[in-house]
Amino acid sequence: QVQLVESGGGLVQPGGSVRLSCAASGFTFSTYGMSWYRQAPGKERELVATINSAGSSTNYADSVKGRFTISRDNAKNTVYLQMNSLKPEDTAVYYCKAYRIVTRNDYWGQGTQVTVSS
Repeated sequence: QVQLVESGGGLVQPGGSVRLSCAASGFTFSTYGMSWYRQAPGKERELVATINSAGSSTNYADSVKGRFTISRDNAKNTVYLQMNSLKPEDTAVYYCKAYRIVTRNDYWGQGTQVTVSS
């Protein structure tokens, strides 16, 4: 069974930090790139950050660049999103996605809510 289970979401004050985790199982994690997406109410789902299978390359949306860091631990089959200097506009459900470009094979987690509010 393929599973991507996000954790670490919750309520945080503006300017605060949260680290999200996504634990993967049921597939060869080390051969997949990993991404974090988010979707706020009334908005389209957007790509936040991406890391390749080896963890040697990352990419970020302009809106989070310099504030968020994606990383992975292939030994633990886990990808992380460190979110610093959070803003209210970061409020969204955050989703973990595994992807393998060569086969166009994607897996999605169920999401975790992050709310940035005073």
